[in-house]
Amino acid sequence: MALLSRERVGNNDLEGKWECIGCGGFGKVYKTKYKTLGVDVAIKLGCHSTGSITMENSLYEEARVMEQASFNFVLRVYGIYEGCPPGTEMAWQEGIVMEFMERGSIHTLLVNLSGPPPWPLAFRLAHQVALGMNFLHLNDLVHQDLKPSNVLLDDGFNAKLADFGLSRVSTSALKCDEEKTELIGGTDKYMPPEAFNPHYKPVRSFDIYSYGILLWSIFSGKEPYPEANANALLKIRIPKGDRPLVEELEKKQVDGLKALVELMIKCWDEESSKRPLSSEIIRHTEKVSLKYKERIPNAIHEVLNKLDPQTSSHDSQPSEASSFTSVTPGQSMSVDVVDHLEFATETSVSVGPKVLTEKEKAKFVDDKMSVIVQDAAAIKAIADELNSKGMVHKESYSTILRKEKDQDKVREIYDGPLRSGGDEVKAAFYDALKNHEPMLMKRLEG
Repeated sequence: MALLSRERVGNNDLEGKWECIGCGGFGKVYKTKYKTLGVDVAIKLGCHSTGSITMENSLYEEARVMEQASFNFVLRVYGIYEGCPPGTEMAWQEGIVMEFMERGSIHTLLVNLSGPPPWPLAFRLAHQVALGMNFLHLNDLVHQDLKPSNVLLDDGFNAKLADFGLSRVSTSALKCDEEKTELIGGTDKYMPPEAFNPHYKPVRSFDIYSYGILLWSIFSGKEPYPEANANALLKIRIPKGDRPLVEELEKKQVDGLKALVELMIKCWDEESSKRPLSSEIIRHTEKVSLKYKERIPNAIHEVLNKLDPQTSSHDSQPSEASSFTSVTPGQSMSVDVVDHLEFATETSVSVGPKVLTEKEKAKFVDDKMSVIVQDAAAIKAIADELNSKGMVHKESYSTILRKEKDQDKVREIYDGPLRSGGDEVKAAFYDALKNHEPMLMKRLEG
């Protein structure tokens, strides 16, 4: 039987507008409709055309891994796109055709809610991610980049592992003469201490560590190490034993949370041999998630009330007296939320009750640039984010980093990538400011 990843999908198989829903160092992701199957799909295009053998091989390898990992909690691949994307100025492209996830990612959800999801949903997400990871490990695969933005959510907020660009066969499943010496990829905040060694080869314990940090993000609703934006600093601190703080989680009186916090701490143990296996993890997460199974519909309903308040009646709003910080099965819950959709939606962000379009974000940046130049302090982190999304050329990025003062760095970004990239790059700059300068943005937004 032919592999799905060999299935060619052309423009004749698709219909409707191509809508850009995400971008990164890999290129861009578009949403369109797969006419043959009658469903919406996401198409991940690389940075280069098929003239690049490296890019082509990378696409085929990622599609192959995704297909090998076909499972309920792993993103499904439909085939390889070939053609010139309609409505764009791009030349001939190849890309991966994947299922489209309506609710973005866990990262999207945490930002939308300005905090963690209701505990029943948080515990189900923890279990579903563990199930996906366990399936990969059973198939001798290491994901190598588990983090909130790489766990996508369907319309029912079920989790599926995505972004297999770094995935590979675990070296623990290879013979010695088969071991590869590839560069280790990943995201520093979610990488285990041993992975910062240039001679390290990825094994399953890499994912276990990342899963522990991912659990912390889900339960806290935060990004780990917010004060350490420089990757160089993380490469020093993580091997020395720094981990996200757990005191606040330990104070919460939530049935089942203590057990999962203990599991989380075991997952990020400094010694990889002491980390639990994925088969052990799913036993713990299943036990807790089952306690809250009957509360899932109510939890999702409350989240939807917050994400889409205009579609909910006054009577369906959760009680202001309820709280996520102390809950046991059967209790009601509530959450504060700010809409900020970065994937599977139009490029927009909520500022109070108003949603800004890409053009409005760009205008905001232009209008407030004089203040941003003077007051922005996390500009290195912002430049890193733009660079990771492919919004800054290598030469421009190096020029920005060479500037000694933050004000000069901001001016260099504005006069270079922002001016040449237009509204799209300015909107990305706006989003980066929201991520790394929340207090400054709150003041600028009045």
